[in-house]
Amino acid sequence: MKLTEKEVLNPLGEVENKKIELNPLPYDFDQVSLIDNTKPGTEIILKVLAETLGNREFLYIKKPAGTPTSEQKIIKASSSELAILALGDCGSCASWLVLDAIRLEKMGIPTISIFSDHFASFARQLAESHGISDLRILEVEHPIAGLNNDEIEEKALKIVPNLLYILQIP
Repeated sequence: MKLTEKEVLNPLGEVENKKIELNPLPYDFDQVSLIDNTKPGTEIILKVLAETLGNREFLYIKKPAGTPTSEQKIIKASSSELAILALGDCGSCASWLVLDAIRLEKMGIPTISIFSDHFASFARQLAESHGISDLRILEVEHPIAGLNNDEIEEKALKIVPNLLYILQIP
């Protein structure tokens, strides 16, 4: 038997220890970008969160799951004072959600990203490997896919208090 050693790519990557500072959340804000990666249930989760935030202007941006947000759509999202990205509930969509949030943070836009609790740990590790260990992550109970709209809404309502806490909205 012949053994061959090969180097395996680490999906978390290695960076040059460049620390990226999170942008402070606005004390008050009027415009929020909602980035929907079109995963099942994402639209419902974002709708619940938007309703919670009351009378604000929402910019809805849809992108394909498992891919980066196009440059044009990232620029569009950066016109708001805050961006909420969803949903990281598998490996590739969770990866791109983190990387899109980092792109927005580098553009000066504070972000909050929604991940299922099964992928939140991976998202934190990936963010840390890219120099942003304190990326704002909200966890929604896994699974979302395969549930009916009422079940998804129920899970989304459970994260509303955490969103309001992060945004310091009473």
